[in-house]
Amino acid sequence: MLDIKNYDITPDRGFLTPHDMEQVSLPPVFDPIVDAGKKLSDYMTSGRVRHFLNKLPEIDIAPELEKLSDAQLRLLMVRYSFIMQAYMWGEDTVVDVLPRNIAVPFSKLADKMGLFPLLPYSGYTLDNWAKLEPEGDVTLDNIYVIQNFYDGVDENWFILVHVEIEAKAGPALAAIPTLIEAVKSDDVDGVKAQLRVIRSAWDKINPVFDRMVERCDPHAYYLRVRPYIHGFKGNPALPNGLKYEGVEKYEGKYQEFRGQTGSQSSIVPTMDALFQIAHENDPMREYLDELHFYRPPKHRKFIEDVRDHSKLRDYTIGKNDDELTGLYNDCVSHVQKFRTRHLEYAASYINKQAKSADGNPTDVGTGGTPFMKYLKKHRDESGNHLLPLAS
Repeated sequence: MLDIKNYDITPDRGFLTPHDMEQVSLPPVFDPIVDAGKKLSDYMTSGRVRHFLNKLPEIDIAPELEKLSDAQLRLLMVRYSFIMQAYMWGEDTVVDVLPRNIAVPFSKLADKMGLFPLLPYSGYTLDNWAKLEPEGDVTLDNIYVIQNFYDGVDENWFILVHVEIEAKAGPALAAIPTLIEAVKSDDVDGVKAQLRVIRSAWDKINPVFDRMVERCDPHAYYLRVRPYIHGFKGNPALPNGLKYEGVEKYEGKYQEFRGQTGSQSSIVPTMDALFQIAHENDPMREYLDELHFYRPPKHRKFIEDVRDHSKLRDYTIGKNDDELTGLYNDCVSHVQKFRTRHLEYAASYINKQAKSADGNPTDVGTGGTPFMKYLKKHRDESGNHLLPLAS
């Protein structure tokens, strides 16, 4: 039986960090990095963020990595990844070389964590929050962002909405191993019980997503949030990618990596795996397959193991039980609704923003893909997996 503890998943937080990040500190050797992270908004506002980041020391990080706890590694990844993105995108001109004082230690840290050396969704969202009141829940009225670029309400709200969504998914993820076992043992009542848990979780997820518009204005998002989370694959502003100065394994060659995007969240891919929702093999599918490797390794493994073990759709079809089919359809409909809302936000937060800026192209998402086509396609494919009732 799958055990969510083996995949860095908890019932109350889902894929979010299990650590109370407000209690995490880093060794003194990393004080310059922590200080730069805290001052990043001021550096960005000055218009010469690179001037200040060029002064950071090249920390000999290799001996430190073996001493840091999991929580410390996550926090350090948050700090370094924001610093790296700010260096690239934080001024009017874009650079295609990341200096070694940032590139060398950051690349070694990313290697340690099994991630690519740029801002990932895990660093932007999963590990980038803490509670205002430690005894409280992971909800929008009790969480704050650890690291940001400009320290504005729109930027913070954008991140925090995703944080609460991830937390709300926890019970659904925790139900999956028991559900898979119930299918294997032909325990139809057990299958129904776990589907009700998953449906209940989605009843809470989608209303949180609906709240994005409350404090994240589309125009502010376009100008003050989106430009700094881009990657450098499929991005016309950096057609050759980025050179990581001094990083031996790259041999001085330019690298191309996908940018941070909510599509790196593991929630919906896990649901696709569980409900056996298939997507046609085309460029969008290839993009998603590539994006899979931008997730934390244990989260990737969970999606893969759920995909390998789940026979839920086949089981539901074989049972010809309207109650079971209805529960399956309810859950799939929730996923489709989530994708529909994502499509609506893409239209209002990006496509409808008439103003265009260098490095902030409207025809591709921050991950470097034609996002509108992808969102429409996968929304429709979710709906195509609804099952007919027997009666």
